[in-house]
Amino acid sequence: MSRVTEIRYVGYGVEDFETERKFYQDDWGLVEVEANADTAWLKTHGHDEHHVVRLHKNDTNCVEVIALAADSQADVDALFAKVSEAGCKIIHGPREIDSPGGGYAFRFFSPDGLPFEVSSGVKRLDKRAMERWEGTPVKISHIVLHSPDHHAAVKFFTDVLGFRVSDWLGDFMCFLRCNSAHHRIAILPGPPCLNHVAYDVMSIDDMMRGINRLRKRGTDIRWGPGRHTAGNNTFSYFCTPGGFAVEYTSELEEVDFENHEGKVHEPSPMVMDQWGIGTGGPQTMPKPHPDPRLFQPAKV
Repeated sequence: MSRVTEIRYVGYGVEDFETERKFYQDDWGLVEVEANADTAWLKTHGHDEHHVVRLHKNDTNCVEVIALAADSQADVDALFAKVSEAGCKIIHGPREIDSPGGGYAFRFFSPDGLPFEVSSGVKRLDKRAMERWEGTPVKISHIVLHSPDHHAAVKFFTDVLGFRVSDWLGDFMCFLRCNSAHHRIAILPGPPCLNHVAYDVMSIDDMMRGINRLRKRGTDIRWGPGRHTAGNNTFSYFCTPGGFAVEYTSELEEVDFENHEGKVHEPSPMVMDQWGIGTGGPQTMPKPHPDPRLFQPAKV
């Protein structure tokens, strides 16, 4: 069955393009692979994905696209048919992409109005072996979204895009996998918007070194360091200058994509954070608001 198999990148519209660009390069630890007057594409050092962040100058801070991967053009075509049959608003059908990285892709709005892309054949770039203590991202780990009908959103991701449920946190947060990672997407109740984007670092030590680097450069931790129960991953959350939540994480659980059986974790402070030593908490994270550009196609 054709399905989504990975996350590629998140494209943001940002009011202060240069400040956000500087943060991702100098503070977060990405490398710019291409740029023009109002758009920049940035990748990690440790993975061959063409880019994991796209920044585009906009008159408001918003999500312009969440890009997902499929294995082949045939899979892209098949997923386009399923998304169309599900009644989603199509931005454009499958076609060759002429932006950096290329590939074959279509774009659509989720039932909640968030913009998505599904692609195959995107150009791969060089990567390098990363060393302990670098404290910078290796790749995108997962994305968390809000939905006003989170059960319907879970059904869309599973029935249409081929994700599978790994675990629930109570009845309000669902963790979805598209490969052996415990989750690549997670969904919470709330107005339709992005909650955060998480990036894998090599180890707990790298996460702690990343916290130190960011703090020294003026970006202090919002919540963490800690370790979640669902997925068993470590976490530390921050905000970019544009107000987007981002996370360093490590040791996300690997599961059997076909046979993993999910469970329901009963919410409690020690389930949210098994260590229980970090600063902040969910209440210190940015409050969700509807994305300002729901159902509005980006210009790039």
